[in-house]
Amino acid sequence: MRLGSIARGAALAGVAAGVGYVALATDRGRTGDAAMFAAINQGHGPDADRVFSEITEMGSLVAAASAAGTLAVLGRPRQATRAVSAAGAAWLLGQAVKKLVDRPRPYVADPDGTRAMIAPPKGTSWPSSHPGVLTAFTTVAGRQLGAGPIARAGLTALGLTVAASRVYLGVHYPSDVVSGFLMGRAVAAVWPRGPAERAASSRGRGRRPARR
Repeated sequence: MRLGSIARGAALAGVAAGVGYVALATDRGRTGDAAMFAAINQGHGPDADRVFSEITEMGSLVAAASAAGTLAVLGRPRQATRAVSAAGAAWLLGQAVKKLVDRPRPYVADPDGTRAMIAPPKGTSWPSSHPGVLTAFTTVAGRQLGAGPIARAGLTALGLTVAASRVYLGVHYPSDVVSGFLMGRAVAAVWPRGPAERAASSRGRGRRPARR
């Protein structure tokens, strides 16, 4: 594993922890987190309700396993295995941290002020597992499959949309999903590269600028 990848993963994890600290341990952070939650969770019409309700489970382990199965059927079993393994690691990390932090879900902390749109999930609130699982999967899969900048941007947008859905549906605070997203990126950053990735990286480092 390259030191640069470890440093990047540690930096992302540190930012995730910093977001959580500010939101949970400072008055300004708690106030801002609650205000953003209220603004997003208040609802923005039936179309938004439907879209966010339908898209949110794309961040589940079941969805990651289904996507991995599809990749395997399409002839990419190694890439599928690496991506779903990263998603599983992100989920385990999130569950472990949830038990340590033990932040109540919004509908538990403020049942009268929360518009809960889906069945109550298991576990506590910080960090959110859904964006972490999805981001770890799509980042590793995109890297393994050689996705270009546009495809990677689309996958990032999908992860952010699922993150927003968790707040909109009333099961997470904004800081939960931001930290979860960053943790997923941290897991992906340190996840072992496949042979094709290592070869491509070596070729990239071996290139020399053309003489003029």
